[in-house]
Amino acid sequence: MSEAELAGRCRKGDNLAWKELYELYAGKMLTFCVRYTNDIDVAHDLLHDGFLKVYASISSFSYKGEGSLRAWLSKVFINVSLEYLRKKDLLRVTLPLENIEEMIDETETMYDEVPIDILMGLVLELPLGYRTVFNLYVFEEWSHKEIAVKLHINEKSSSSQLNRAKKILMKKVSEYINKKK
Repeated sequence: MSEAELAGRCRKGDNLAWKELYELYAGKMLTFCVRYTNDIDVAHDLLHDGFLKVYASISSFSYKGEGSLRAWLSKVFINVSLEYLRKKDLLRVTLPLENIEEMIDETETMYDEVPIDILMGLVLELPLGYRTVFNLYVFEEWSHKEIAVKLHINEKSSSSQLNRAKKILMKKVSEYINKKK
């Protein structure tokens, strides 16, 4: 069934369509929730909350071509995750600048030496605020302005947190590579 048909049937209250929507997208949306919370139990709660939001707001979805349903769902689940982090006031926790070493003088090609599952695990180890900005900027391709608005921070704070996240990640990648040698 196409995305347009699936969304249309969900709008009409078709329970089989809702089941199909859940089965098609629950795994992908859980990944978003884990990426932002790094807690599988919280992520499952957010998955539930996200689908409740989707159920309540499916009428606001407008089909704009193949992939638009997934994009809309992704936005809903990212927003649910960010809302959780804001409510728990978890985004304010950051490392002091003096705890971050100078950026390692290596090129980004060193990332090619690290398996993707290890790299994603290293991203999950970033401090929550840094990880959140990193995820939004790198994976969701949000601008610093969009991140600042959504997280209620200054654009320069977003840029600074991304820079610090990259430094920490580069250090972790370097340590991983050195450990392998």
